Amino acid sequence: MNIIFLLLFFSLLIAAAFLAAFVWSAKSGQFEDVEGPAMRMLREERKKQTTNS
Repeated sequence: MNIIFLLLFFSLLIAAAFLAAFVWSAKSGQFEDVEGPAMRMLREERKKQTTNS
């Protein structure tokens, strides 16, 4: 029975660590521009095609 409590404690500890990492990354601006790099890649591809023609 003690192992269940130990596993529960460690699983909550890991969940809290992941939550803290998510909050830290959200506050530091990691998720602000989700679509920018993909759209920038497409725009660069068009520029390369038009300049090569």
